[in-house]
Amino acid sequence: MESIRNLYKIGHGPSSSHTMAPQKAAQKFRDENQYADSFRVTLYGSLAATGKGHMTDIAIINTLLPFSTEIVWKPEIVLPYHTNGMKFEAIVKKQPVKEWIVYSIGGGDLSDGTSETKKEILYDKSTMKTILEWCQQTGKTFWEYVEDTEGKNIYDYLLTVWKTMEAAIHRGMDAEGLLPGGLGLQRKSSMYSIKAKGYQGSMRSRALIYSYALAVSEENAGGNIIVTAPTCGSCGVLPSVLYHLKMNHDFSDQKIIRALATAGLIGNIVKTNASVSGAEVGCQGEVGVACAMAAGAACQLFGGSPQQVEYAAEMGLEHHLGLTCDPICGLVQVPCIERNAFAAARALDSCSFAMLSDGKHLISFDKVVRTMQQTGHDLPSLYKETSTGGLAVNLE
Repeated sequence: MESIRNLYKIGHGPSSSHTMAPQKAAQKFRDENQYADSFRVTLYGSLAATGKGHMTDIAIINTLLPFSTEIVWKPEIVLPYHTNGMKFEAIVKKQPVKEWIVYSIGGGDLSDGTSETKKEILYDKSTMKTILEWCQQTGKTFWEYVEDTEGKNIYDYLLTVWKTMEAAIHRGMDAEGLLPGGLGLQRKSSMYSIKAKGYQGSMRSRALIYSYALAVSEENAGGNIIVTAPTCGSCGVLPSVLYHLKMNHDFSDQKIIRALATAGLIGNIVKTNASVSGAEVGCQGEVGVACAMAAGAACQLFGGSPQQVEYAAEMGLEHHLGLTCDPICGLVQVPCIERNAFAAARALDSCSFAMLSDGKHLISFDKVVRTMQQTGHDLPSLYKETSTGGLAVNLE
């Protein structure tokens, strides 16, 4: 598996696959073709179907400045390797002189479409089963496996990740007004935070975690800086759970960072063996994986054993199996923002359920990952970030 640095990416929303990755691809092509008079970029499949709502064209055009860029939309064509395909062309004297086909494969990552795409492999284990066996043999736990593999300097990066997450929560809770995109959707985080003060007990706790998740997701929808965890569309789940536990249970930043390491390892397992791309497997790969990451991280903070952490993560993903990705108007707003809030609450429920158990259960995390991948392949394309089915076409 790769470094968890590649899972936690810091950047502008609203979409890791539709904004961050195309921007990265555009920068690379621009740097390699400075001689061009202009550029033409053709977007295929899901990138074309929901690209305007995700501001894909704006991200590409702005990155390729001062060159002029033509964007061609072809949602009806899906390239063989992945539904998020792009073709960049360098134009000289009105003729294309160089082209590059590249794919956005989820979480802000790019691929040239071959299985030989080089990745820097750091982890010698890539399944939950083998990592659990390592924990049993060494007496260590998940965050220690991350530390042993990546070195203690990973904590400097995770501290930056955590501070970026906290900043997004604080900005989002202060912000008010309409989100961009034309749906007329009002920010809700501030209102939920204020109303939480009028409640006590579990209702207050639930209202607060909703407000934290809404804050980050609304910041993402506004195109502001967030952390992919594992994607932009699911960026509100993990930070809201960790911030809630920090504020209500006095966990130190050091413990939060270790929990981030565990969550990153969980997300990495899914990313390696299945997918975190909504365009490939639906929202189960985004919000479902985020819920698993948050559930495992929370369980660790409460002193759960490696087996209990695995169980919490398994439940977080299992109970999102089959979740579709059908954003209205291609915007990362409805149903995405509310899903982050509900997944945050479900992550805490999964943690509680696992902590009450002895960690033994029938369905393993690895089996759920395989099931999620197969379920994603079986979903029709209209439910995989194309906005051609589900809520996206049933507004009345």
